[in-house]
Amino acid sequence: MTTFAAGSPGAAAKANAALVARLERLPVTRRLLMIRVIIGTATFFDAYTVLVIAFAMPKLVTEWHLTPAWVGLILSAGYVGQFAGAILFGWLAERIGRLRTLLITIVLFVSMDIACLFAWSGASMLVLRFLQGIGTGGEVPVASAYINEFVGARKRGRFFLLYEVIFPVGLLFAGLAGYFLVPEFGWRALFVVGLVPAVLMIPLRVFMPESPRWLAAKGKFDRADKVVTMLEREAVKEGKPLPEPAARPVTAPATGAGWRDLFRGIYLKRTLMLWALWITVYVINNGLVTWLPTLYRQVFDLPLQTSLLYGWITSAVGVVASVLCALYIDKVGRKRWYAIAFLAATVPLVVLTALGATTATQVVILAPIAYAILQTIAFSLYLYSAELYPTRLRAVGTGFGSAWLRAASSAGPLLVGFVVAGLGIRYVFAAFAVVALIGGVVTIRHAVETKGQVLEELSP
Repeated sequence: MTTFAAGSPGAAAKANAALVARLERLPVTRRLLMIRVIIGTATFFDAYTVLVIAFAMPKLVTEWHLTPAWVGLILSAGYVGQFAGAILFGWLAERIGRLRTLLITIVLFVSMDIACLFAWSGASMLVLRFLQGIGTGGEVPVASAYINEFVGARKRGRFFLLYEVIFPVGLLFAGLAGYFLVPEFGWRALFVVGLVPAVLMIPLRVFMPESPRWLAAKGKFDRADKVVTMLEREAVKEGKPLPEPAARPVTAPATGAGWRDLFRGIYLKRTLMLWALWITVYVINNGLVTWLPTLYRQVFDLPLQTSLLYGWITSAVGVVASVLCALYIDKVGRKRWYAIAFLAATVPLVVLTALGATTATQVVILAPIAYAILQTIAFSLYLYSAELYPTRLRAVGTGFGSAWLRAASSAGPLLVGFVVAGLGIRYVFAAFAVVALIGGVVTIRHAVETKGQVLEELSP
């Protein structure tokens, strides 16, 4: 173990290079797995909270006599809040640390989950979902930056995405909860389940150290060294190989940088490219997954439980596709995977348009295929975004990008609501096919390959 007193730029550069080299050779220890489980629990219920309104909505439509426009507004309100939360908490995580920020986000979205239990109208639910969205919007981008900063280049994709796959599992669980709870216990039961993360996450936080990369970026090399030393000792104690650190050409972490650096130098092109990917994939996927249960109920006049079951199928195939992506994206590469997925997803959307989406059977077969293909992009963009920014910008850059996720997620349900009301369901799928094609073109022309590369080498 080598430490440096980082009082000068040269000493800081040596300290940072030594720290990165030690982090890159670390094996996956029990503590790192525990971190993934703890953060994954919060992310699971973040996803559950995001989608639970979609499975409560068929009941609320009847109880509160909601019009399609009101349904779209309520579904979108949470995403508007998430837009603000992603930016706010991404900025905050760069200043006070990853762990403190994560705790604030969890407390916020759990407290608003309690408040939703007492909603009495469409307007009250809209306001509460907006406030809840501020918390849920901040949790995932900060968690993504945090987890990425512990893992070396060779293992980063699989390790991170096996954490991130918990998000579509949370979406899947929301569907199961909706199917079994809503008909029997009513829509409020869904929000009771959302209180679990407060019980699990807050006490377990004691096992989670602050990100050593963030500490180094703040000049706190002594604290960063203590974290890495602890991880090294645990690896040795567990009998895992710990090779000698390999020297890497890493500079001192830049200090005093702000969010404006997202729009300078190499990061300008990356920022705009990432925003385009976030927008295109989430306009489609959240437009589909939040509206499909209500479409099955209102457009095709299916029974409530059948509508909820068909909506759950969409989430289920998304989980399967996400697991496959987590296992193979390190081999295929981010750019190639995204280009193929965007272009492949246009096929079922175009077929639905051609068929007219005239039956529930057509929709329940073809819409989940498009959703599953695009879900591999949607859930892995947190990995890709974190790879394309340096430590000083990682949380805020991922937050800004995922803010566009929230804007697109808000636009998706609104788009479906107004198109269905004005033109008919087939034109929704036509619009989504065009959006997917745009995403494919952006990927082919502007995406950067990141597989197997050290974070500090990718983003100086």
